[in-house]
Amino acid sequence: MVSRRAADRLRAGHVWVYRSDVEDLPEADPGLMPVVDGRGSLLGTGLYSPASEIALRMVSQDLLADEAEWLELLRARLRAAMVRRAAMRDADNDACRLVFSEADELPGLTADRYAGLVIVQLRHKALDTYAVRAAVAETIREAAGPELQTILEREDPRIRELEQLSAPASVVLWAQDAEHPMTSTVFRLNGLRFHFDATSGQKTGAFLDQRENYAAAARYARGEALDVCTYQGGFALHLARVCARVTGVDVSRAALEVADKNLELNRAALRAEVDWVEADAFDLLRDWSDAGTRYDTIVLDPPAFAKTRRAVEGAMRGYRELNLRALKMLRAGGRLVTCSCSHHVGLAEFLETVRAAAADARRRVRLLEIRGAAADHPVVLNIPETEYLKCLVVEAE
Repeated sequence: MVSRRAADRLRAGHVWVYRSDVEDLPEADPGLMPVVDGRGSLLGTGLYSPASEIALRMVSQDLLADEAEWLELLRARLRAAMVRRAAMRDADNDACRLVFSEADELPGLTADRYAGLVIVQLRHKALDTYAVRAAVAETIREAAGPELQTILEREDPRIRELEQLSAPASVVLWAQDAEHPMTSTVFRLNGLRFHFDATSGQKTGAFLDQRENYAAAARYARGEALDVCTYQGGFALHLARVCARVTGVDVSRAALEVADKNLELNRAALRAEVDWVEADAFDLLRDWSDAGTRYDTIVLDPPAFAKTRRAVEGAMRGYRELNLRALKMLRAGGRLVTCSCSHHVGLAEFLETVRAAAADARRRVRLLEIRGAAADHPVVLNIPETEYLKCLVVEAE
């Protein structure tokens, strides 16, 4: 039984029930659980996790009879998610998110495709079963086509610990060559090629959610460009197609080594020279802005500063400082592409932070475009958490 607050959220279309909103919970193992309100009215069926602060994630508004019915529903939703992405893959793009958890009615399940390699994450204790893994692997194998080489489960160590998952950090769910499963590949985004190694990197790999923003940034970019928090060169290489010179900055040497490999893959298709700088973004932008360094185009794509609500205040200070420094470094008429992937920081808050940074920098700033995640990361309006990526394009006078 859940609280009235939780019942109202579920009836409004959300799918999470926090542990603090569970009023009566019988002794139960992870798995399917019927969910009712205070009057005993059925709200649906949820996946129960004894380890998570999100105790229940709803998978149906009906009562699911057993695990077999749930697995059939999982298969159907997974197939539907992959069908929705089929048109997003073409000659210039062979990587995309196949499944986006709650946005595809599969809470806790994500899957990303990089050419012939699919990376799966099962971020919920109730999904941590042989039957679920078998259903996921078989469905992806059937729907992915003959180019598929390997399906690899790769768990975030932090999530694995929080959710008390049994799976190791990385395990092969299926491989065309079982003795030598493919764990690295080269994939295409917007006609550019990128290395992907499933044994390293952040999240499940590259930041596929920025694919459309990469292309948009290149449409606005010109002159000398700076890509701050470049990671493996996503924005930098897109800017290098149109700019005169590009500098990519990141604190991670390992990320910049991959970025340099990506540069070599694409050098023939690029107009600009690209150089990499290993440095802390805050320190470097402060030093360069104070020294009078100027650019025509700047991209800010920092990691999530606010991973919890308690971190929001500090995150806003960080965003304000980065944007202040970037705006000071823009030449007249220069463009800033600034991003936030912190879902605890809303669009209105992010806009206000950039506005405040513009005031501090004494720059008149024109908003050219507001963007979000690529289409393979759909937003469900009933679930605000699915709208996490903000991307603003502004011009400084």
